[in-house]
Amino acid sequence: MDPGFRSPLLDFFRRGEVAHDIRLLAAQGALAPRAQEQLALLVLLSDDADGEIARSARATLDALPPEALRAFLARSDTPHEMKTFFAASGIVPADAAVAIDIDGPLVDTLAELPEEPDPAEPEHKTLSSLSVLQRMKLAMKGTREQRATLIRDSNKLVSAAVLASPKVNEAEVESFTKMGNVSEDVLRIIGTNRSWVKNYGVALGLCKHPKTPPAIAMSLVQRLNEKDLKMLAIDRNAKEGLRLLAKKMVSKGKG
Repeated sequence: MDPGFRSPLLDFFRRGEVAHDIRLLAAQGALAPRAQEQLALLVLLSDDADGEIARSARATLDALPPEALRAFLARSDTPHEMKTFFAASGIVPADAAVAIDIDGPLVDTLAELPEEPDPAEPEHKTLSSLSVLQRMKLAMKGTREQRATLIRDSNKLVSAAVLASPKVNEAEVESFTKMGNVSEDVLRIIGTNRSWVKNYGVALGLCKHPKTPPAIAMSLVQRLNEKDLKMLAIDRNAKEGLRLLAKKMVSKGKG
């Protein structure tokens, strides 16, 4: 069942790139970023080829608080596919708009975060010893310092969970674009988020990062001011095609 909602984290599940144990925990309501993403994930997993996962997702859907669910369905940004899915079970949107926290899940069966890292151990060593699910949980609900470590995690699900976190802000996203050891996937997710790339610092960071997909960098370079174009034109870390484009724009008086 297509929930009519897309996100980088959800796409991993849609493509079947998530291990059975994490899919099962997500179906049980343990992996819960925002309400919209959680509902989309549960709708998707309710039709999973694995019977155990599909049954768990349906059981979690049945256990959702009805008033909160109806209030969410009444929102104008709730996909039509989701409304149709729940209407088939007799669940319809609330008659009037009701305030609801969309930056939190409707249900969370694994609300407790892993214990605080041992101060005697390096943060990165402590976090790397946690399970993938625990790291994803910290990525979505932990501290800014933990997100700065987990955005560089070798597991794509973990870094995607950082970017799905309701707590992440533009200043953090800009700092991610300046990290040399983030993956191309992280930069692609940032570069395809319309809200984030409106931030000049984010756009500049993406243009300067050598791992940014060329198509994204080329589309953003048009927004740079003359000073930054000149710097980009001589930046040896930037890709050659981008340097040449920046040089061409400077010569034409773009700024």
